[in-house]
Amino acid sequence: MQIKINREVLLKPLTNVTSIVERRHTLPILSNLLLEAKNNNILLTATDLEMQISLNIESKFTGELSTTISAKKLLDICRSLPESVDIDMVSNDSRITVKAGKSRFNLQTLPAADYPIMTKVSDNNTQIQISQIVLKKLLKQVEFAMAQQDIRYYLNGLLIEVNENKLNIVGTDGHRLSFTSTTLSKSYEKSEIILPRKTVIELIKLLNDSEEEVTIEINAGQVNFTFSDIKLISKVIDGKFPDYNRVIPIGHKNTFSVNRVAVLTAMQRASILSNEKYRGIRMVLNNNNLKLISTNTEQEEAEEELEVEYTKELLDIGFNVTYLIDVLNNVSDETIEFAFADANSSCLITVPNDENYKYVVMPMRI
Repeated sequence: MQIKINREVLLKPLTNVTSIVERRHTLPILSNLLLEAKNNNILLTATDLEMQISLNIESKFTGELSTTISAKKLLDICRSLPESVDIDMVSNDSRITVKAGKSRFNLQTLPAADYPIMTKVSDNNTQIQISQIVLKKLLKQVEFAMAQQDIRYYLNGLLIEVNENKLNIVGTDGHRLSFTSTTLSKSYEKSEIILPRKTVIELIKLLNDSEEEVTIEINAGQVNFTFSDIKLISKVIDGKFPDYNRVIPIGHKNTFSVNRVAVLTAMQRASILSNEKYRGIRMVLNNNNLKLISTNTEQEEAEEELEVEYTKELLDIGFNVTYLIDVLNNVSDETIEFAFADANSSCLITVPNDENYKYVVMPMRI
């Protein structure tokens, strides 16, 4: 059994599927990817039992092949070969020979029949379409607010909610919350799932900036994404996501707008002298003036001043500066709007030309 394929045709798809493969797994076959080739189509599949990526490559070749091969080794071989070289793969028994030019590699394989394929659930699912560029933007607007290894496991992912003609995506770690939404072309019954952190990060890598559509199928314990030549199946996190509507404040009266880059760079400078553990920063608002003040345990202090249009009551409120820097780094708009109620309430950050985006940060005592 033999196939021939050009390095450039194989390299990007191989990189895409290999990124989810665990290096050290208790099941050796999970370090491998499944390679199935017939009728001028090569299907590459990788799984970690929680998520599975399958990618189809069209390429003219002769022969058929069905085997599993070390994902990392095949990728490293591919990367190290000269550009545009043709790669020959010949399989016999439990070995595969990869040849290109004067290079030859003999790799061990495991039987394709033993590969643990995740099967697609097809119950009463909700199926929606959205362009790749829009989905990627939405995910990037909220993914940084997800928790990382929180004991409240339902926070280690994003809420994906379809409600009538809205797709809402929410991330929170309990200290801050990021919400974004888009309008769908038709209306659906309400359905929601929590998409695991690893799946979110892979999706952002795989989606491209095109208007090409993604089909999302939401099932009881699984979600499927189909786009380009990629099929991604992921388990979902079982749990109840917090009610984000109770967290997003309405009617904060003390507001001001500011240039995003100006306030971001001022916060980055002020944060240099913040307490390394708590990362606290004070925002002091007075007549047309915003002061950013940080101190640390060595009694060092940093102060930054910005002119802002603000004529409401004096406010002195503390925040974890990392949470503010995160949002300023992850939105691309020129102007950002801050809204406060009082020194003990959350801060709401919005962008003037995107009414669907909201970011909430809880205050901290400093």
